[in-house]
Amino acid sequence: MARHLITSAIPYINGIKHLGNLVGSQLPADLFARYCRARGDEVLFLCATDEHGTPAELAAAKAGQPVADYCAEMWQVQKRLSDGFRLSFDHFGRSSSPQNHRLTQHFAKRLYEQGLIREVSETQMYSPTDGRYLPDRYIEGTCPNCGFDSARGDQCDNCTKQLDPVDLIEPRSVISGATDLEMRETKHLYLCQSQMKDELEAWIDSKTDWPILTTSIAKKWLNDGDGLRDRGITRDLDWGIPVKRGDEDWPGMEGKVFYVWFDAPIEYIACAKEWVDAGKGSDWQRWWRTDKGASDVTYTQFMGKDNVPFHALSFPATILGSREPWKLVDYMKSFNYLNYDGGQFSTSRGRGVFMDQALEILPADYWRWWLLSHAPESSDAEFTWDNFQASVNKDLADVLGNFVSRVTKFCRSKFGEEVPTGGTYGAQEEALLERLTTRIREYEHHMQAMEVRKSAAALRAIWVDGNEYLQEAAPWSTFKEDPERAAMQIRLALNLIRLYAVLSSPFIPDAAAAMLAAMRTDDTSWPDDVPGGLDALAPGHAFDVPEVLFSKITDDQREDWQARFSGARD
Repeated sequence: MARHLITSAIPYINGIKHLGNLVGSQLPADLFARYCRARGDEVLFLCATDEHGTPAELAAAKAGQPVADYCAEMWQVQKRLSDGFRLSFDHFGRSSSPQNHRLTQHFAKRLYEQGLIREVSETQMYSPTDGRYLPDRYIEGTCPNCGFDSARGDQCDNCTKQLDPVDLIEPRSVISGATDLEMRETKHLYLCQSQMKDELEAWIDSKTDWPILTTSIAKKWLNDGDGLRDRGITRDLDWGIPVKRGDEDWPGMEGKVFYVWFDAPIEYIACAKEWVDAGKGSDWQRWWRTDKGASDVTYTQFMGKDNVPFHALSFPATILGSREPWKLVDYMKSFNYLNYDGGQFSTSRGRGVFMDQALEILPADYWRWWLLSHAPESSDAEFTWDNFQASVNKDLADVLGNFVSRVTKFCRSKFGEEVPTGGTYGAQEEALLERLTTRIREYEHHMQAMEVRKSAAALRAIWVDGNEYLQEAAPWSTFKEDPERAAMQIRLALNLIRLYAVLSSPFIPDAAAAMLAAMRTDDTSWPDDVPGGLDALAPGHAFDVPEVLFSKITDDQREDWQARFSGARD
């Protein structure tokens, strides 16, 4: 039994996420976690909310709430929505947890002891209007690289270039819009990433199986311009993890907190401690410490391409630089962007369909199927309502749902609500078993390789095989001349429903559960032996005719939703 540690990029606490955020990390991570569990592997799947930094402070101020109260409330909202989309986290934590406070301060102490943190006197933008220093995300302006007029002080969302506030053209305060900003001297701590460059580069080069998207972004950050730069890890904010060296105060750093991108990835580890402290697990170190049993763990991260630099460089620099036996990521699966109907999804600008809205329209499986089968792996993808309607109607309703309905209703009408007896396999059935065996091995290959779109295509092909067999065998015609052979054909088809439920559960868990319930079975054994897997429901086994698995999306519905979600969120 293999052991898989799986994390998805932790979402910011500042509001409800859109479908582009979902498909860029959490949803494909859930797909892989569900698949690994279905194969009998031991899985620890972790995620959390990223609660520190300026996005939290700004969102709380906008909501008129203390930031701690706002974060607690939004954690509940994000947890509810992740449950709604059936994201099967073993624990959904919080980066503001006491566990993350202690672990972040521990890493800071270790890095300081290794000579990898230095104190820097620097000038920082100060707003006389606001009466405070402005950390990078409190400043917006025009990107000097691409001209985007709403670049942040740390990074441009349009071209993803790493920035400092002083790089921005015509910078302004996000709080007040003030432009009378001035530079004042202050002190901050920097992580000496430049000292780690050769070690990080060798580590990245050893990951020959990583997606090109991941390694190309990492190497660009390693080698562009002056190469890997030292990065500030403290900020002048009220909300965050206080700067300490372990349990000790850090002289000169009073009133400062750690930078969110220093403490947020550490939450992946702290989240496992939260999992244990919540009574869900017994030993978090066997997942994260190679001296405590984590050497046989395969650690996989899922994230959007904008998160790659911090996960491929800054977080590994923290782990490696500590000189402690922490588990490093083995595989980093990154995704391009999902765009919305001719433009970009944007949380800040309220453009696109958001997770709460999606679940108000349709059940989770509809969205899960479309998003995963159109995952932006090799390039950016685009959500359109026409494509969504076509995919749901053809794949889910016509292919899978129609198969289940036809088989169960026909059996009820001719043989009753139990698996019929009689008949033996012929050439058609043997050919089907051969095709299915090939298809399922192909499906497994793509799932193990985390090729999301190819996995969806392989699964759909398995559904199609059942439909084509049903059309060719035509049990409704066979029944008239050879009822025993028709009974065999339907018995095989009923067993296919159970097989489809098992294979489909990582993609569409609710529909899979409904299929298993209709077949009155809790047998979720994986079809390592396909012929054996198609004998799981024996003659005489009772079943139910289920409700319609998937309703078709009508043209009127599509037009209504397209108008309602044309790019603005109330």
